[in-house]
Amino acid sequence: MPRYALKIEYDGRPFCGWQRQADQPSVQGAIEAALAKLEGGLPAIGAAGRTDTGVHATGQVAHCDMIRDWSPFRLMEALNHHLRPAPVAILACAQVDEGFHARFSATERRYLFRLLARRAPPTFEAGRIWHIRHALALAPMQDAAQHLLGQHDFTTFRASQCQAASPVKTLDELTIACVDVPEGQEFRFTLRARSFLHNQVRSIVGTLERVGAGAWAAQDVKTALEARDRAACGPVSPPDGLYLTGVEYPNDPFSV
Repeated sequence: MPRYALKIEYDGRPFCGWQRQADQPSVQGAIEAALAKLEGGLPAIGAAGRTDTGVHATGQVAHCDMIRDWSPFRLMEALNHHLRPAPVAILACAQVDEGFHARFSATERRYLFRLLARRAPPTFEAGRIWHIRHALALAPMQDAAQHLLGQHDFTTFRASQCQAASPVKTLDELTIACVDVPEGQEFRFTLRARSFLHNQVRSIVGTLERVGAGAWAAQDVKTALEARDRAACGPVSPPDGLYLTGVEYPNDPFSV
């Protein structure tokens, strides 16, 4: 069976997350339903990351096996046709060898978290950005973020139901930028690692927000990390502002 890699964009708001569930809409379910209209009896698709309810993606990667030998362009066009009107789009499609696996072949994942700090609520981007009504200080958050870079036991920033075999992960990048928006500021958190624990990004952002608000000191983040205790974590941010923006592989399937 020929295998294809799919680069996928989606608005996570209508879905229970990536993973298919019997009684709720999911991104995986929407794509598999579109595939079923092309060919029957196909195996389940696999994804680089199982995003949670309400989390978005601009660069999710999945793989699927087909019976027919489709041209990648025709497969992409056919899937996008059958996905309408769901807020899911196949951005690129490439034929890959049978050893490619969207999850296990990945060497890096990148996330973006967007936070809007202003009194007025968002209008055009409601549900796509975390909105808070108070100001944040950028420099203390940047200082606190330095304590989380590198290899650590991230038990504090790991959901209690996380199924990862080990809480030890290496965070290669955690940068925070700020841009002015009408009557407020947007903070953009960029995180990069080979893999992440369940709720790790949202736990980190929620904790750093407390630093920016002045409720925590930068040193408190280091203390929380070293506690290796979920109870030491700050509030977990909502999913609204979280985006899976990219997945890296030893050989980029979409570069040709």
